[in-house]
Amino acid sequence: MIESNMSRGCAWCAGGGDGTSAHLDENHSEHTLSPTGHLVVAVCLGFIGTFGFLNNTLVLILFCRYKVLRSPMNYLLVSIAVSDLLVCVLGTPFSFAASTQGRWLIGRAGCVWYGFINSCLGVVSLISLAVLSYERYCTMMGATQADSTNYRKVAMGIAFSWIYSMVWTLPPLFGWSCYGPEGPGTTCSVNWAARTANNVSYIVCLFFFCLILPFIVIVYSYGRLLQAITQVGVKTITSTTADELLVSKKLSA
Repeated sequence: MIESNMSRGCAWCAGGGDGTSAHLDENHSEHTLSPTGHLVVAVCLGFIGTFGFLNNTLVLILFCRYKVLRSPMNYLLVSIAVSDLLVCVLGTPFSFAASTQGRWLIGRAGCVWYGFINSCLGVVSLISLAVLSYERYCTMMGATQADSTNYRKVAMGIAFSWIYSMVWTLPPLFGWSCYGPEGPGTTCSVNWAARTANNVSYIVCLFFFCLILPFIVIVYSYGRLLQAITQVGVKTITSTTADELLVSKKLSA
């Protein structure tokens, strides 16, 4: 099903029937980096993957060890840490290995899987940040304490982040655009290059619903919080100044 949809939807990610990476090299020969370029990319990916794995693992260990950290808001941070950790485990090692060899190593099916898993987890992180900003806005403006209701809301927010991401990253597996090689052919992602109506419509929707919309939510939430904090600061300064003036009048009298 995946292979037939890829062949029908975009020729750039179709290749030989044996599923090897030969077609990836051929289709991207004009974009191939120099050996030094591949080495630099491999070093960067190795650094990112290693420290991303260690840092996110540390976050999960601390969260599990200390109950004081298990607030509703921190559960959203854990969801982000899990998605980032999965990228380091399920995605980065394959692009790292491909960069060390200068070519994709696990065939067309592996390319589709890599493109899907990285796209899905990336959208999860972004949507989780939007949900986190909105939850923080609601908590700060409502001045509510953590209770079972807040935990349920956070659980719904986490579920929404993962389901929403799946909804927008599964379509390329079924014919709406496709996943395939990108750049020098050592990574895979959504087909950004094709100008067909099928592909452009997906890219536009993905761009709006998985980038622009979350960005608007984040800007709105933190903008309102900043506005509220500024207003509280102005009122505090005004109240303090009035009190000082009153005290000075009493003293002068």
